[in-house]
Amino acid sequence: MTTILQTSIPYDPLSPRPLPGIQPTSMDNWLHRDDAFAAQMQRREALLAERRADVLALDPGAEAAAQEVLNLVLSHAYPGSVDRVIRADGQEVLINRAHPMDTLCRLVQEDICILQKRGDEHVLTGAILCFPASWSLSEKFMRPLVDIHVPVASYDVNIARRVQRLFDGIQPGRPLWRFNALWYEDAELHQPRSTREPRDIKDPGETRYLRSERQTLLRLPETQAVIFSIHTYVLEAEQVHKMENPA
Repeated sequence: MTTILQTSIPYDPLSPRPLPGIQPTSMDNWLHRDDAFAAQMQRREALLAERRADVLALDPGAEAAAQEVLNLVLSHAYPGSVDRVIRADGQEVLINRAHPMDTLCRLVQEDICILQKRGDEHVLTGAILCFPASWSLSEKFMRPLVDIHVPVASYDVNIARRVQRLFDGIQPGRPLWRFNALWYEDAELHQPRSTREPRDIKDPGETRYLRSERQTLLRLPETQAVIFSIHTYVLEAEQVHKMENPA
């Protein structure tokens, strides 16, 4: 197990919100960088090298969207970059446009999922997913939204319809975001899990870590793909309780 922790979360992960819990944000707040940046980036690069087939998938039909989101990330996180960037941890990253998802993996803490409208539903056509919270990219790749959320008990038919309408209505330059709160017994960021082996969910008092994903939805203006990005925070439970009850 690899332990990489943040010391705080820039929102209250325990504040209750009904599903889907979406709210507007701005492009300036699309990507986050926190005190675990260096450690998370090292972990991402290691996973890409050691478990590439588990963390990366791209349908040929999503290549243009992958190139577009790479350009967008570069313009926001590394403006003016041409063929290489220097990350906040001092590491140099070559911009390999022949492999856009590999490059995205090395640029930002966020996992990046590409969803494209196929028929009446949005389908997961590409992803760099290093830090899954108990789901498997191989099981969800090229599947529609409803199938992606099958293990989530509260994601019923009505929620599915609302989410699809939400996806249809996302406008370029007007991202949306939500968050979750998941209690885990260990801090490992890479936690893939098959739907056939659901996680044993325990009460917060029985676990050591809070895992919270800041999830954003953004439509690309050219390809019209929807980008689902996931920034993962992991805090010790004691640290969370201090946030709830400051001295």
